[in-house]
Amino acid sequence: MRSLIVFGLICISASVLAQSDTLSIIGVGDIMMGTNYPENKLPPNDGEFLMKQVQHVLRDADVTFGNLEGTLLDSGGTPKTCRDPKVCYAFRTPVGYVKNLVNAGFDMVSLANNHAGDMGDAGRKSSMRTLEAAGILHAGQLNQKTVIFQKDSIKYGLVAFAPNSNCVPLNDLEGAKALVIDLATKVDVVIVSFHGGAEGAQYQNVPRATEMYHGENRGDVYKFAHILIDAGADIIFGHGPHVTRAVEVYKDRFITYSMGNFCTYRGISVSGVNGLAPIIKVFTDKTGKFYHAKITPTYQTYGGGVQIDPQNQVIKKIQELTKKDFPESRIQIAENGLITYLAQ
Repeated sequence: MRSLIVFGLICISASVLAQSDTLSIIGVGDIMMGTNYPENKLPPNDGEFLMKQVQHVLRDADVTFGNLEGTLLDSGGTPKTCRDPKVCYAFRTPVGYVKNLVNAGFDMVSLANNHAGDMGDAGRKSSMRTLEAAGILHAGQLNQKTVIFQKDSIKYGLVAFAPNSNCVPLNDLEGAKALVIDLATKVDVVIVSFHGGAEGAQYQNVPRATEMYHGENRGDVYKFAHILIDAGADIIFGHGPHVTRAVEVYKDRFITYSMGNFCTYRGISVSGVNGLAPIIKVFTDKTGKFYHAKITPTYQTYGGGVQIDPQNQVIKKIQELTKKDFPESRIQIAENGLITYLAQ
């Protein structure tokens, strides 16, 4: 047995960290690779540089997931309207940009968010066709709520939720439970994505209550996550607030409440904490039981691609938020981003 890595009360041997039955699932937050609507805010060279600096990290997992904001559509579509025009943004990314997701190693994405319908039905259909042609799985639209796939003899299921039109509804808890229960009978590992919680730097904390934002019910994400783990979910990847939130382990299952703006080229603010985002690699057994996780810290600047952050800013932020929001948690987050947990 190799030397022990010790954090407080938690001891994990290096041999345990590398168990032969270990699965690795990566999750990242919002992805919007540039838009040609309402004005041209597209990156040079079709955005091939956007995730190049972190590509080696993203590809180093059994499964890699992200939240795709906006639509994959070259032109046309019917731009959405919002109840509050001041916070109404619509994104249209050319279909060719899907190659950036392929090159970065994404296996699946969520299409359950407030930008999946930015260009109406034409945009939704184009996004789905484009992803499918590229071999990237998706879930979260009403006509494809879930997706099941097999890799290396393990069956995975993804279901995604959002409080937005044409998305699997976040606030229908009974319906959400039913979908997870059904998936759990068919797969080894159930992965849940949700787009919920209020937006912005003032909403970094998990309030354990229903969150409203500009008149929209953004859900009680704490209650939602716990109910779905009770129903059989194994990993829950949250996004929506455009900032990073705390992480939690509940009943030996991992929850991250928001992974922030991962790759958002212009059109979305990346100033201050809005530009910090984690790549979270979750290690589980073959049933989804949490072993440990690892945060790779990243940051963005306006008009730039995703960069690994030598200052570990988002690790420090997740440490701070987790300690404040979940003081009862038996989780430990080390300075290098290793997340460990002492089961009861």
